[in-house]
Amino acid sequence: MTYFLIAGEASGDLHASNLMKELREKDTQAIFVGLGGDKMREQGCQIYVDYRDMAYMGFVAVLQNLRKIKRNFHIAKQALLQEKPDVLILIDYPSFNLKIAKFCKQHLPNSRVVYYIPPKIWAWKKWRVHSIAKYCDKILGIFPFEPAFYAKYGYQCQYVGNPTADCIRTFNTTLHKSTQHYTNLYNSTPTSA
Repeated sequence: MTYFLIAGEASGDLHASNLMKELREKDTQAIFVGLGGDKMREQGCQIYVDYRDMAYMGFVAVLQNLRKIKRNFHIAKQALLQEKPDVLILIDYPSFNLKIAKFCKQHLPNSRVVYYIPPKIWAWKKWRVHSIAKYCDKILGIFPFEPAFYAKYGYQCQYVGNPTADCIRTFNTTLHKSTQHYTNLYNSTPTSA
């Protein structure tokens, strides 16, 4: 299968790369293309636009880079039409990704659209819930309360766990094992020759 992933920020690049690892275990013939960064490249993704050329925060920065933003939309749309992916996977980055989801549904009806790490609409811009549900075939949330939030509006969301929390748990487990190892070394009695 061909997977087209869009990550417009460093955190999205990291989460997309981890998702790619998981997908490759299940689909050894997976082809990855999209918009992202070095972490995605390391997993074999052909990058059309680097996220560093996409991540503009604040009104002034957006205005100053409006041409680049329009160019990025154009590149993304052309790449989608060229690649005709089996699955479009959107990672956060809602202002860009919701427009791309709509484009994909209009022009590539056979491509499935999956929103992995949807925008935090439960905190602000709740009205976006309808656009997400309209243009996405599957919503994969990272907070345990997201399925209930979407259900209030009559939509489905699957809780898949939080990648950041998983990293912290893995780090803590590794740290505990390392600490235990060094504690054991420190507490062991020296042997004499």
